[in-house]
Amino acid sequence: MGQQHLTEQRFSSLELDPRLLSALDKHEFHFCTPIQAQTLPMLLSGKDVSGQAQTGTGKTLAFLLACAQRILHSDKPQTAPGKPRVLIMAPTRELAIQIHKDAVALLAEMPLKLAICYGGKAYEQQKRQFDEPVDILIGTPGRIIDFFKQNLYNLKSIEAMVLDEADRMFDMGFIADVRYMLRRLPPPDQRLNMLFSATMAQKVMELAYEHMNEAQLVKINADSPAVDRIEQSVYHPANHEKIPLLLGLIKTLQPQRCIIFANTKHATIRIWGFLQGNGLSAAIISGDIHQNKRESLLKRFHDGEYSILVATDVASRGLHIPDVTHVFNYDLPELGEDYVHRIGRTARAGKSGAAISFACEDYAMNLIDIETYTRRSIPTISISNDLLIKPKPPVKMKEGRIKPAGKPGGGNRSSRPGNGPGNNRGSSPRRHHSGKKAV
Repeated sequence: MGQQHLTEQRFSSLELDPRLLSALDKHEFHFCTPIQAQTLPMLLSGKDVSGQAQTGTGKTLAFLLACAQRILHSDKPQTAPGKPRVLIMAPTRELAIQIHKDAVALLAEMPLKLAICYGGKAYEQQKRQFDEPVDILIGTPGRIIDFFKQNLYNLKSIEAMVLDEADRMFDMGFIADVRYMLRRLPPPDQRLNMLFSATMAQKVMELAYEHMNEAQLVKINADSPAVDRIEQSVYHPANHEKIPLLLGLIKTLQPQRCIIFANTKHATIRIWGFLQGNGLSAAIISGDIHQNKRESLLKRFHDGEYSILVATDVASRGLHIPDVTHVFNYDLPELGEDYVHRIGRTARAGKSGAAISFACEDYAMNLIDIETYTRRSIPTISISNDLLIKPKPPVKMKEGRIKPAGKPGGGNRSSRPGNGPGNNRGSSPRRHHSGKKAV
């Protein structure tokens, strides 16, 4: 973590349990980020917090420290099976997994038991977690409610609650599930409450007002130094030029590690197919990929086995992937905050990065909203003929299985293509956020 991301506030100056301070030292966390410096003193004094901060600012560590401190120093009875003491809800399984991973690392040497619940895999295995005591329960709303309704656990012993990425909960249609759980917790003044969100829209503020105890609002400037370190640019390709342009840019830029974002799972599969067919091995996060495979691919991308990840917005928040040098917005997102989250996958930990966007026929209108939100114009780059590579036919994905492609290169020719392999006019753009997104 680069020094420009940190404040002068030391963790050692906070009233944290010595075991937590030891864990922080072990992981070489000595100074707080802005969101940690502003929220932790309030949380440690028992005040609720609604925090507005972009992804990658350290909010996960802030709420994990607050939760652990709360139950380590609680005067309530020790944990028993079916009686979790902390509830942490996240909108996506990937974010829940990341929070659980961070919690395991931070609390490894403490007498706290963790459980994680999310859809897509290991149903019986997740159920068996409640045969033993659970201190901290982390999960997505659907699976958490499923197990709650089966009476595998109750919420009577909850001492702290965290709602992460609250705005995303609304976007994905989960807010009714969230309210269902919050209404079954002990009264707000009998627990510590934390809500974190990239934006504090009115609907998020109403949620905090209804289910928290006079929460203190903390806002971290969204126009962070990280955005200033990202070299942003936009191309205006026709739909049939998008695949040729993407292949040409990858060949020209040779990114060490990049993420390609699309708006639909259909588009991610299509992009992946052309990458594989043109000698570029890539991982993919799509709703059509089984959960076990998604986790495996994410790990392999994280570990550097793959240099390219193709994904929907499920990878734009909460996932800690180091050394991403380039982000490609193959489809422009509808919302400005989604754009900021996407490009925030690069230029992390004080490093620089590049964000390249395609304003195509279907999504060019989103550029106005994005530039309004970011309060800056994105430089336009013209498309030269040598950037357009005639693509070889795509590889078809079979039964969610991903096979490695050959070596990069593969004899691509630089030429302007016709209206063939790159045309994606058949996929209709998504312009609304009603219902649950396909991730």
